Amino acid sequence: MLKLRLSMGGTKKRPVYKIVVADSRFARDGRFIEKLGFFNPLLPKEKKERIGLQAERIKYWLGQGAQPTLRVARILGENQLMPMPEKGNNPLKAIPKKDRKKEGKEEAPKAEEKKADAPKEAPKAEEKK
Repeated sequence: MLKLRLSMGGTKKRPVYKIVVADSRFARDGRFIEKLGFFNPLLPKEKKERIGLQAERIKYWLGQGAQPTLRVARILGENQLMPMPEKGNNPLKAIPKKDRKKEGKEEAPKAEEKKADAPKEAPKAEEKK
């Protein structure tokens, strides 16, 4: 299956991505069929040098059945080359991490109450010599 995806380049802590069309079985930074653009996440969103796309070639590969990854689909959606993908649903992401743990602990006492309802074992008597 053909994928439109990001291939990482750049140096340590300075990523730059190529937008490529590649077979899904190939490695992320490995062999690809064609380079279709670039993405530099370190630049501000307002700068036009942040993303460069070859619109005609992207439309061609989409027509051939290549499927974009979620991140590439968002980049293409922002540049009106395809419809923007739907937002995912992660309800816990809106809750601060420390509060997420508290909710988990509130459920734990319920489990302990169930354990309290279970019959308890009698303590074993020690034998004296």
